[in-house]
Amino acid sequence: FGLGFAKGGSKTETPPKLDVVMVSDRLEEVKKLVTVEYNYTNMGQFEQHGEFYGVKLPFTTKRFIVSYDGVICAGIDWAQGTSITINNDQRINVRIPNAIIISHEIDEDSLQVFDETRNIFNPITIEDYNGFQNDQKDAMEQKAVENGLLTQAKTNAQTVIRQFLTPLAQEYGMELAVQ
Repeated sequence: FGLGFAKGGSKTETPPKLDVVMVSDRLEEVKKLVTVEYNYTNMGQFEQHGEFYGVKLPFTTKRFIVSYDGVICAGIDWAQGTSITINNDQRINVRIPNAIIISHEIDEDSLQVFDETRNIFNPITIEDYNGFQNDQKDAMEQKAVENGLLTQAKTNAQTVIRQFLTPLAQEYGMELAVQ
C-alpha cells in the first residue's frame, strides 16, 4: 500500500486588478480635507441711527469699533463630486471638486472694543453684535477668496491626494493624474 502525494505545484496567483472601488476606499476616510488655514486680524465699525420715516433721529446713534482675530479653513468636500476613473489599466484619473470654505471661526477671546457709544433711546443689543459678526465674517471670506484662498486650497488638495495615491499607483505600475 502506498500513499500518493500530489506534488505541490506552485500556483501563480494573478494579483488583483486595481479598480475604482479600491482607489475610492483609500480616499473614503477623508470626508472633508482642509488644505489651507487663513489667519487674520480685522477691525470693524458698527453704526446705526434711529429713524422716523427715513429721517435720522438725533441722540439715537449707537456705535462700536472692535478688533478681532479669526481663522478661515478651506479645502475640499468629497461629497461635492469627486470622480475616479481608470483608463486601460494604465492611468488613474482623480477629479476633485472645487475648493470651498469649510469653517470660519472668530476668536472670542481676541475681541477688543475700542469705542462704544451707548444710547438710552437706541441701546446696543446682542442682535447688533451677532449681525455685525456675521457681516464681518462674510466680508472676510470674500476678501480671502479674492486673495486666492480657494485656488490655493484646491492646489494644495491636489498635491495631498497625489502624495497619498502615488504609492498605490506605483504598486500597480500606473500613472496618476489629479485634477
